[in-house]
This record gives sequence, C-alpha cells and structure tokens, in this order.
Amino acid sequence: MHKRDPRVTEYIQGCAPFARPILRHLRKVIHDGGPKMEEAIKWGMPSFVYRGKIVCGIAGFKAHCALWFWRGRVVVGKKPSEGMGNFGRITSVQDLPSEAKIKGYVEKAIKNIDQDVVPKSGSRRRTSRRSARG
Repeated sequence: MHKRDPRVTEYIQGCAPFARPILRHLRKVIHDGGPKMEEAIKWGMPSFVYRGKIVCGIAGFKAHCALWFWRGRVVVGKKPSEGMGNFGRITSVQDLPSEAKIKGYVEKAIKNIDQDVVPKSGSRRRTSRRSARG
C-alpha cells in the first residue's frame, strides 16, 4: 500500500489550475506502477521514494508540468531538448506517454533500485593519485 504525504496534496492544490489534473493523474499512475512507494517533498517538489531512494518526481510551473526519473537516462533514455524532466514541457495529459509506459518506467526504476543498478559514467573518469602523479 502506498503512503501519501499531505504536503504533496497541498503542492498540487497550490499549482495553476491547468496543472492540477495533470499532476493528479501522474500521482495516481505512478502509485499504480509502484504501490510500495512513499511520497515526499524533495527539492520543493513531490517525489516518489522506494526503499529510501528517489524513483521519480513531478512538478508544476506557471505554464507547464514536468515528470522526471532519478537516473532518467537509464530508465527512460534520452532527455528532450527543452523543459525539465524526461518528457519535456507537459501542458496537458495528452502530452504524457501512455499510463502503461509510465508504469513501465516506474517498475524499471524500482527494479534498478532492487538490483542496485548504477549507470555508467561516460563523461567523468576517476584517476587514482598514483596515475595522476605520473
């Protein structure tokens, strides 16, 4: 059973009228995909947490909404060129992937947490002190 945080309800109620149905829809679909998740407010936005780790989050802005996944490139793939999150600027429920796709992304993110999957870092390379010294 999922645990709802009243602060998330307050956050959604405080968003622009166009955003409320989008955020309510996302909240429901995300919980349907991961019923063992809990809600929290992280970085001022509603977040969905599993075993103490962030799975995804939602946000409402003046003219659009966002849905993002922690380590989104591993879960969803390529990030869109504009807007926050993994799906760009969301202005209506029709801008979202299907419920089945969103649930699949949630399930994949939870599975990654269960399997302790860490994405490969293509841009950062660690060097040891020994190799850095020559």
